[in-house]
Amino acid sequence: MADTSLRPRLLFVALCAAALALYPLAAGNFGLDLVTKIMVYAIFALSLELLVGATGLVCFGHAAFFGIGAYAAVLLAPGHDPASLAWLLPASVAAAALFALFMGSLSLRTQGVYFIMVTLAFAQMAYYVVHDTPLGGGTDGIYLNAKPVLAVAGTTLVDLDQPLAFYYFTLASLAVVFGFLAVLLRSRFGRALAGIKANEQRMRATGFSTYPYKLAAFVIAGGIAGLAGFLFGVKDGYVNPELMSWHLSGSVLIMIILGGLGHLRGALIGAFAFALLQEFYKSEAIFGGFAKHWHLGLGLTIIACVALLPRGLVGLPGQWRQRLTGRAGAPRTAAGASE
Repeated sequence: MADTSLRPRLLFVALCAAALALYPLAAGNFGLDLVTKIMVYAIFALSLELLVGATGLVCFGHAAFFGIGAYAAVLLAPGHDPASLAWLLPASVAAAALFALFMGSLSLRTQGVYFIMVTLAFAQMAYYVVHDTPLGGGTDGIYLNAKPVLAVAGTTLVDLDQPLAFYYFTLASLAVVFGFLAVLLRSRFGRALAGIKANEQRMRATGFSTYPYKLAAFVIAGGIAGLAGFLFGVKDGYVNPELMSWHLSGSVLIMIILGGLGHLRGALIGAFAFALLQEFYKSEAIFGGFAKHWHLGLGLTIIACVALLPRGLVGLPGQWRQRLTGRAGAPRTAAGASE
């Protein structure tokens, strides 16, 4: 039976893409920079959604891949001359994916809380490598002297030093990642991940070797997080060890929970909601002196959302519909569960 809820979901995604594409026409410099940063976080959130929402692997060291992608973008850049985007971007993604392969090959041999703690330990190891050695510039971090460009036959096609060009490049990256994951999760591979999340023991009993599937998902998620880190490092032109801290891993986990686990749309909504709530509570124009305690307001809001919206923000329309009609919404199909 066809999934009758697929059309409104596609319409929602299309409307969001159109709104983001038109946003620079009305945005100032601050607004353009803010939404660019949020889109980078949305890519990061999508990468973790593949692990937590689609596979059931709660990784608390995901910031390591984000930070490695950012550091690779800066460390591999050739001095004061702009690097070619054609090789620097794949190299940064590959660096994060290779670390994910190493980290996943060991940590996936554990389960439950042990998996969470092992991934956190690996992330902290990466954090202290850049924090305590000259490689990453220590606590001061390192700067990107020239942002990469994409040029063909001497003609510059994409210059990431231009805010508008960087905005649309980030938007294109977000669209590609979202489309890739949507197709992946509706494929045979995605259905295998859904089975692993539902009951890994049953999957093994039916003849599936679940370890390669989980490792592949871990590496793909690490590579996508590396892409987000690359964009973040290029955007700010500066990286520091905090990009690998457990605080960032916790923040991106909150994003996908806030948006709604099991939905790619939820990762996008959660990233935007989390970042905008931060800006809201930091506003001195609204809260005055209380703005310096913005963590308190943000924390209370997240607690309220989790308590009142058990399915996250993405489930809010369904809750309203249920209250208005007195009926539960139609059950989602397995294929459409992660869109």
